[in-house]
Amino acid sequence: MVDHVLALAGTWTGWDGRPVTVDGRTFTPHKAIRRVADHLLDHLAELEARLAGEPTQPDHWHASAVTTPADLAPFTAADLDEARSRLTRLARIWAARYAALTPDQLDHSPGIGWSFRRLALHAAESAYYADAVGDLRPFERTTR
Repeated sequence: MVDHVLALAGTWTGWDGRPVTVDGRTFTPHKAIRRVADHLLDHLAELEARLAGEPTQPDHWHASAVTTPADLAPFTAADLDEARSRLTRLARIWAARYAALTPDQLDHSPGIGWSFRRLALHAAESAYYADAVGDLRPFERTTR
């Protein structure tokens, strides 16, 4: 999922500043990266709390319901580098954590909520935010 998101993000440095509306929500490159990172962090925190036998901490994200002024900023090459670093590290943490789980833990997870296997599949759906922005490469015109 992260590879897919970052491949799309690689096309966003030429974003024209116009937000995209999908499913009644507004999306921009920065908002897509924010939502992917927040979603991964939120569910990783849930997994860790449940493994530790602690109650999960409810999130207080505004999620995709709010578009902040920062979300509307131009998406630069430096922003892309930051996104690559942030999301790649989060993906590595997820991979390491899941590699340490037993098959039983994946399917019969402690605490209240989805199994950890289902939680991972749900987190992978975070690609939705990047897909909402889409591939922003300019159309290439071909001549005959």
